[in-house]
Amino acid sequence: MNKTHVIEHLKFALEAQLNSAKQAAKAAHDAATHEESVAETQYDTLGLEAAYLAQGQAERVNECYKSIKQFEAIFKEPTHNKVIISSLVRLEDENTAQKWFYLGPAAGGLTVEVKGIIIQVVTPEAPLGKQLLGKQLDDEISLTIAGKNHEYEVVEIL
Repeated sequence: MNKTHVIEHLKFALEAQLNSAKQAAKAAHDAATHEESVAETQYDTLGLEAAYLAQGQAERVNECYKSIKQFEAIFKEPTHNKVIISSLVRLEDENTAQKWFYLGPAAGGLTVEVKGIIIQVVTPEAPLGKQLLGKQLDDEISLTIAGKNHEYEVVEIL
């Protein structure tokens, strides 16, 4: 796995998230300021609801900008022998099934596909991220998901 390719895919995915958020914010703003959103009675809340939606979408755009800045700060981090924020990690379960994760500062849950392999961003606040931080090759991780215990081994850190 080439970490540089993963980083490029992450950059594109973060930019796509930002563009999507911008479009949603513009649509929400347009709806909130449209003449049909003006209240006709004291019980007409369409305009108020549209304004709240516009505000939420604007906050989403700001979060996207923050995520991009946070990722830019770590993309050039060198590879370490321990998992740190910016590490690309391959885990293997007891059936030798492999999963790839990028430990990022934000945008948890974001996924990218590189050469047919899915890489998911996980943050240090997530249960998996907490366990990954500081791990080394051959360390084990145990997670309980939906009441079922899953065991993984760290087999690669980039």
